[in-house]
This record gives sequence, C-alpha cells and structure tokens, in this order.
Amino acid sequence: MGSGIPLTDADRWDWLISLRNAAIKALSPSEANNFHPPSGVVVACSALKQKYRDVMRVAAYGTPSVQIHFVYLKLDENALLQRVAARQAHYMKSTMVQSQLQDLEEPKGEWDALTIDAHVPQEQVMREVLEAVRDKLAEYQ
Repeated sequence: MGSGIPLTDADRWDWLISLRNAAIKALSPSEANNFHPPSGVVVACSALKQKYRDVMRVAAYGTPSVQIHFVYLKLDENALLQRVAARQAHYMKSTMVQSQLQDLEEPKGEWDALTIDAHVPQEQVMREVLEAVRDKLAEYQ
C-alpha cells in the first residue's frame, strides 16, 4: 500500500490471522501479565470486508468468554480524501482511498458492529466510540 498498490485478499489473510492470534494470546494468562489476563483487548484494523471480520470472529468460537465487536467509523469519500491528504509522512496516500472504498463492505445488519458517524470533529468521534464501547461492555458485567 505504501507504494500505491492495493492489497489483495491473499495479502491480508496471514495478517488477519496474526492479529487474531495476538489478541487471543493477549487475553491468555502468562508471565507478562502475572497470570492475570486483561479483561479486554482492542485490535485496530480496517476489516473492510465481512469475510475479514469473520476471520476475527473466529476468536470467540473456541473461547465463549471472548466477545468480538467492531466499530465502523462511517465517512464519505470526500472527507476521507481530505483527512488522508492532511496526514504528514503517512505511508497511505490519498490515491489508495478509492481502492479501499471499492473493497469496503459496510457492516449493515452485523449484530456485533457499532456504526459511528465520523463526520464530526475527532474529539466527538472519540467520545462517541468510548461511550458505545462502554455501553457494550456493560452488557457483559
């Protein structure tokens, strides 16, 4: 992507599986966490397609205590282009936005996906995400 070439599904599989495995490992008792695993872990990735999200969902199949949820930051193409263009020294250039949008499968009807309108200022987006995540976590308390 840094050289302007979109990733393919084949490019993403091992990466997604590695992310999933790292999250599972982070939730497991180990010396690193004094055998007291954290109550949650956040994985940040685009997960543009449902099948990519499904790769992450597999983490919950073998461990019923694991709950998977996605936060989808909804933003139109013009706003995305403006934000990407404003980034300083970032590997992803605005020329890649179109390929990302072509791959995007919005998580409509996916019960574990929270949609946040990202057209508002960043601080408000962060507040709304935190509130939505706290509300979701409260369901498991």
